[in-house]
Amino acid sequence: MSRLFGEVHRQVQDEQDTRKLADRIEEIACKTEIDADAKGFIESLDMFFLSTVDHNGRPTVSYKGGLPGFVKVMDAQTLIFPFYNGNGMQLSVGNMIGNADIGMLFIAFDKPHRIRLQGVSSVSRDPAWLSLYQEAEFVVKVTLSELWQNCPRYIHRYTRESHSRYVPGEQCQTPLAEWKRFEFMQDVLSESDAKKAQAAGFIQVEDWVEKIKAGAPDV
Repeated sequence: MSRLFGEVHRQVQDEQDTRKLADRIEEIACKTEIDADAKGFIESLDMFFLSTVDHNGRPTVSYKGGLPGFVKVMDAQTLIFPFYNGNGMQLSVGNMIGNADIGMLFIAFDKPHRIRLQGVSSVSRDPAWLSLYQEAEFVVKVTLSELWQNCPRYIHRYTRESHSRYVPGEQCQTPLAEWKRFEFMQDVLSESDAKKAQAAGFIQVEDWVEKIKAGAPDV
């Protein structure tokens, strides 16, 4: 019995004469534990892509970034990652509370290398979990279903210029997102963000747009 393929996958595989190839790849690559190599790769990264499903059954994908090691492998079946201050829509968090099944894509553009992971999520605000991350608003625990390494041949090579200045760190104060400093946003911000905006000073949308056009980093 395949863990990955259903009837429709089998139909397409048979049409393309790739069923045997697909079975061999699943046999070799599909894992139900996070081994030392996968742990090392996952914890070396500063970003991943998260796939969740909303209340209408629609899939969505979002980018999650942090400092290297912000995704922590706790054991062979479990990993965790933080949610930092965001835009307030809580789409990914809400989706995971409503449907715990998620997908994660870990990818390195300088190697290149990638791992796909499927698991069951649990969103927590437990102080013990939050204490593992500076300024985390939530911590997500993921129980592994399957993971597998993908062929890297179509991954383009890129190099990192810098980490985002908005990722919480111990060496500096985390700045507020600049768009939260627009005056017309002040009446809808959380109390804590409103205080930060007041302290940092308001900015004009036109100035922010010009910075983007000029290619200013981390606006």
